[in-house]
Amino acid sequence: MLTALLDDLRAEQADLCSIVADADLDAPTPAEGWNVRDAVSHLAGTDVEALKAATRPEEFVAGLTEVAKDIDGFLTGQLVERRGLSREQLLSSWQDGFDAMVEAFADVPAGTKVPWYGPPMSPASFATARLMEYWAHGQDVADALGVQRAATDRLRHICHLGVRTRGFAYVNRGLAPPDVPVAVELTAPDGSTWAFGDGEQRVTGPAEDFCLLVTQRRHRDDLALRAEGEAAHEWLGLAQCFAGPPGPGRARR
Repeated sequence: MLTALLDDLRAEQADLCSIVADADLDAPTPAEGWNVRDAVSHLAGTDVEALKAATRPEEFVAGLTEVAKDIDGFLTGQLVERRGLSREQLLSSWQDGFDAMVEAFADVPAGTKVPWYGPPMSPASFATARLMEYWAHGQDVADALGVQRAATDRLRHICHLGVRTRGFAYVNRGLAPPDVPVAVELTAPDGSTWAFGDGEQRVTGPAEDFCLLVTQRRHRDDLALRAEGEAAHEWLGLAQCFAGPPGPGRARR
């Protein structure tokens, strides 16, 4: 399972690399205040932190307190330290850091939990989270450059994460998660159906749209998702599969 996940993570990063290889790094993305360079820098910076978490967990955990004091400052620092790099330096250092991170994940002993900014995760869960981050920030880059990305079966990982984080979306807002189950039935890129969970209430629609929703890359009203039932409807208004404070989402197009 881990090997397949890491292969998909490599493929997701390779797709983004091909998009930014000759792109305008100064093009503004939908993420307020960030351009394409910043999106790449953020991914590169978090790859470095993920490598540290996998190979030097005690050092990573020791730094969490300082990061928590100023999360915005920490994230901005990742961008600032890379703004003076040439295109070649930025892309090369990004690739080197990514490769080192993936190799480290592959070497983490089975049963080990890797620390992160949320709960510690297994290497497989960590790889899924990184794939989600790459896809989500890759969407920002694609939007900035006017590129239409082809949907792939890798979206299934993000859909799975989106379903698993339903309770987190509530807790992250100081709300109690409902005990009403919601089934999720999504149309995969190849036309097949991906089904998650059981329940009389349902969320249905394209898998890509579900991924855009849970990563908060599109407003709900701009997506072809359908909620059947009060709990399903409420969830779609709160959905968030990434760690950190509640995101503001994107404006309706």
